[in-house]
Amino acid sequence: MTTTIEAAAARLRDAAAVDTAVVEGPRVLRRLPEGVEPRPYELFEVRPLGPLIGAEIHGVDLRDKISAELRAELNRALLEFKVVFFRDQAIDSDRQQEIGRMWGELETNPFIEQGDDAFIARFAKGAMPVSYENVWHTDVTWREAPALGAILRLVEVPPMGGDTMWADMAAAYDNLPARIKERIEGRTAVHDVIPGFARFLDEERLLEWQDRFPPVEHPVVRTHPETGRKTLFVNVSFTTRIVGLEKEESDEILRFLFQQAHVPEFQVRFPWREGSVAFWDNRATQHYAVNDYHPHPRVVERVAIVGDRPF
Repeated sequence: MTTTIEAAAARLRDAAAVDTAVVEGPRVLRRLPEGVEPRPYELFEVRPLGPLIGAEIHGVDLRDKISAELRAELNRALLEFKVVFFRDQAIDSDRQQEIGRMWGELETNPFIEQGDDAFIARFAKGAMPVSYENVWHTDVTWREAPALGAILRLVEVPPMGGDTMWADMAAAYDNLPARIKERIEGRTAVHDVIPGFARFLDEERLLEWQDRFPPVEHPVVRTHPETGRKTLFVNVSFTTRIVGLEKEESDEILRFLFQQAHVPEFQVRFPWREGSVAFWDNRATQHYAVNDYHPHPRVVERVAIVGDRPF
């Protein structure tokens, strides 16, 4: 097990340090699938935070009843912008869960501290390892059916810092060189719980949880179940190898693919304020919690929505 932990840590360091992903020239920045035209939103105002990913929703009070029509239009915004934000919302964890259940069954995460409810994952600086932050990842890809999405609410906001970033992995796929697309077409990759948690769980617990959640295979490029769009679906926290390739080639390609989340044109950065809520599509994004607020506290609560098996 020690060898496995050391290898996982080394792979994370290599992926962070080696930038093989420099592709110069203009980038294709499409919010919507090719051939799909944007439509106006009738029930709220949408304020994009950039040309590609992320938008604030104004004119919705999340305390109020969400009708079927409003839910459908919010879902359309989520699919278009990949992550949507709400300001000045006075909701509690019960309401947060109610909203999440409008998109599906909620899931628990056995590795994350729960709040007062099993479906609330609580991230509190000082009560959790620093390692949960400062890494690009997609949530729980070690599951056979990774989360559809998640709703995050700040309970305690630091006076500065503590932003969260998201990257559009559909745009990341669109901009891959043709030779890379050809090499990964139809391939699967192994996702393992060990790399993401080896740095702060003891070996006994790692073995216990790996028995419960053995490695799974997912497509390197998944098809979004609602939009039909191709999306790059590997991440440095949990993806260990591409099936059918020699280790050296698999490592090289994965390093390249991992770096796509680092491209600024694919990103949005959200500065939190009291009352802010974020809802993101976990099938189409990676995210990164910026740890730059020490020594101030930062407490967030998240609910995650059960997804389906990637295809």
